[in-house]
Amino acid sequence: MEKTKKTIAVIGGGAAGMMAAITAARNGAEVILLEKNEKLGKKLFITGKGRCNLTNTCENEEFFSHVVSNPKFLYSSIYDFDHYAVMELVEELGCPLKEERGGRVFPVSDHSWDVINAMERGLRQAGVDVQLFTEVRQILPKRDSGFRLQIAKTVLDNQRKVTVSKSGTTVKELLADAVIVTTGGHSYATTGSDGSFDEQIKAQGHTMTEARTALVPLVLREEDECRALQGLALKNVEAKLFLGKKEIYSGFGEMLYTHFGVSGPLILTASSVYQKRRVGKESEAARLVINLKPALTEEQLDARIVREFDENKNKHFGNVIGSLLPGKLRDVFPDRCGIKADRMVNGITKEERQRMVQCLKHLEYEVTGTRDFAEAIITQGGVNVKEINPSTMESKLIPGLYFAGEVIDVDAHTGGYNLQIAWSTGHLAGASAAE
Repeated sequence: MEKTKKTIAVIGGGAAGMMAAITAARNGAEVILLEKNEKLGKKLFITGKGRCNLTNTCENEEFFSHVVSNPKFLYSSIYDFDHYAVMELVEELGCPLKEERGGRVFPVSDHSWDVINAMERGLRQAGVDVQLFTEVRQILPKRDSGFRLQIAKTVLDNQRKVTVSKSGTTVKELLADAVIVTTGGHSYATTGSDGSFDEQIKAQGHTMTEARTALVPLVLREEDECRALQGLALKNVEAKLFLGKKEIYSGFGEMLYTHFGVSGPLILTASSVYQKRRVGKESEAARLVINLKPALTEEQLDARIVREFDENKNKHFGNVIGSLLPGKLRDVFPDRCGIKADRMVNGITKEERQRMVQCLKHLEYEVTGTRDFAEAIITQGGVNVKEINPSTMESKLIPGLYFAGEVIDVDAHTGGYNLQIAWSTGHLAGASAAE
């Protein structure tokens, strides 16, 4: 007797959902992908500033050092489907890729839509039934096995000729042998990743760890100075983050001043560590220290300042520091180091010069918090990993229920790592559900 195909419902049409659906269908299951938006991959479309940094080519051992929350939970999924596998699949589906600085991988076209098109091509080839404008209202485990899903369609589905009620929706019931939840986190709510499905997950008995912003700009106490520096981008600087007296982060790269604080790749990564480490320690002061001259020791920097002063003995301090500082920083620096801009450099003392060195090597700010979910790239928190089997992505509480992507309490630095987590966990969930 021929084995009956499993019916698998995937809830959420983002990166993890599309990967789970393709994988489950390629493994012989009948797959229905349910997405409440009008199209798939809305959040994927805006990643990497619209270019889609879809993975990172670092080796697996290094990959885990970039995971902020629960890296050990991801061992099975990453080793099962790593960046090599992701790149091979996406290129197989017709989207050529390229590698850039720091191992970041993008489509050759620099258009995220090409990655989405490739995944949609994979869904069609695998025979996945994609149902858009479809919201899952309730998951009801059946007594014997499988699930009943209550779904609501908000517009006419021409393919299925669904009749829409007067209220604008029609509620239907869908039967599935297994369900894969890939509903995302709370960031960029306009893309559908708004945390609205969390209550349904809790209704299955699962614990959701607190949702926090991650990869998000930092808000600083020194707002007036930040406003004066707004738009200034700094490259090749070092940032250190302290919580109380303890250093919790150190990194090197690019940052940007905003009207409320700082942003940019270096700061976004620092923010994820800040959010993770401050849980339970909210009362401790946080400090951000910027090293504007990381390539020079304090002695070398002092020697350079002496040379600048010797060559410009009869000039004002404010006119000389332009060679040491980029753009608008030269306007706020005199106040920072306590030397008036109209001082003649030939009158500046050794002690004042040392204050200059300290300011250049240790430009300090007080961190008061982060921006909200509207500006967060990802979410920290989600389904408690202790309640999920890391070897299959299946719930330990409800057989046949699987999770993948940002809905799980895992997150990583910027640079393609979070999308790799989505691809890997989606692949493992899809393969496991189809068994």
